[in-house]
Amino acid sequence: MKRYQYIVAATCLCLSAMGFVGLYVTNQAEKQEEQAKNQQIVEESEDIILGSNLWDSADEDFEEETENQVADLDDEDDVANAQDSETDEGVEEEQEVVQQEPVEEEAPVGTITQEALHFNPENGVVWPIEGTVLLDYSMESTIFFPTLQQYQYNPAMIIAAKVNDKVYFVAKGKITDISTNEETGCTITQDIGDGYTAIYGQLKEVRFHVGDMVESGHVAGYVSEPTKYYSVEGSNVYFQLLKDGVPVDPKEILP
Repeated sequence: MKRYQYIVAATCLCLSAMGFVGLYVTNQAEKQEEQAKNQQIVEESEDIILGSNLWDSADEDFEEETENQVADLDDEDDVANAQDSETDEGVEEEQEVVQQEPVEEEAPVGTITQEALHFNPENGVVWPIEGTVLLDYSMESTIFFPTLQQYQYNPAMIIAAKVNDKVYFVAKGKITDISTNEETGCTITQDIGDGYTAIYGQLKEVRFHVGDMVESGHVAGYVSEPTKYYSVEGSNVYFQLLKDGVPVDPKEILP
């Protein structure tokens, strides 16, 4: 009887021990599983934190790079603006130099400073040459031309002269034309102001140019050989005076 009790007791103890062992193993397994879960949670948290740090670092790098690019652009703009400013200052300085130091052109020989023309018969008018008047001005009636052997009107004065004699400008004025034609040879046209124009023909060795301003008494040129229209009359000076484009008597202004 006692043996049976011992067996039962031993069996109970074994079962109890086994139960405790099972419970212990189960508890240990649950603890390990919970620790594993906690470790996984910790690792995931660290990954999240690391990712966040990496993202923040990337953001900081991006912001820094953007700021550097903006700074570079600002520096380029500053350089460009400085260059433009230097260019503008250089242009302004050149313009000031041009304005302050105008180029002076040398006037041709025998010219004077250009000014408004005003003709005054009492202000230094001279004859183009001293000599006998071969053919006088005549626009109201015809006169005889020896070379042409005919009568016709004469819009100018034909004054006798020797070849190479000096011919003078009768008044101050501006040369508007220098040309050559069959009748009067080398001819100078001069604006003397207030609608008056003086014309000098039968010249040579003219040293002036169109646009030159000349004074009364300047040498216009020299007497040349006469053209075929005045071969009988001989060497001479052709002098004509116009008022507003119409021939007038040169004696109206000559002293």
